[in-house]
Amino acid sequence: MQIADLIMEIFAAKGSSAYFGEPVSQREHALQTAHLAEIDGARNWLIVAALLHDIGHLLHELPEHVADLGIDPRHEDIGQGWLAQYFGPEVTAPVRLHVDAKRYLCATDPAYLALLSPASVQSLQLQGGPFNEEGVRVFEQQPFAREAVRLRRWDDIAKVPGLHVPGLEHYLAMIQAVQLRAV
Repeated sequence: MQIADLIMEIFAAKGSSAYFGEPVSQREHALQTAHLAEIDGARNWLIVAALLHDIGHLLHELPEHVADLGIDPRHEDIGQGWLAQYFGPEVTAPVRLHVDAKRYLCATDPAYLALLSPASVQSLQLQGGPFNEEGVRVFEQQPFAREAVRLRRWDDIAKVPGLHVPGLEHYLAMIQAVQLRAV
């Protein structure tokens, strides 16, 4: 099965689930994030990372109200691990780092925390809160850290109910173009 077909199946099965305390579904959030990346002129691999940054939420078996239970499902690690079967680090690293990018922005941008939704503030606490100075330094040295910050900013505003954006089909050729090629 092609990765694009598998992604379509995953979104068909679980994409309509609520996006953890936000007024949009998982699918709506993913599509809005990818659309923001595309209109911002991101490269195709970063648009794919934006589309799939929360796929870990669709892969784990935890309930939608997992944060209310005080559990961090580590969706960024689940997503990165699964995506690494099909994509290189240009896609998987921003996915893995998008939670750390939130922690980084909270530590380095005084206005950023005030922009977060209540659900994002709740998950921030479960994810370890803002980075300390050492965490900031370590994050900044990670490959694809800047791209993860860009993805995080799109992620934070991709929560608009009823926003019309291109559907998943719009990204299928892009997904196929950036996937790893068997040698």
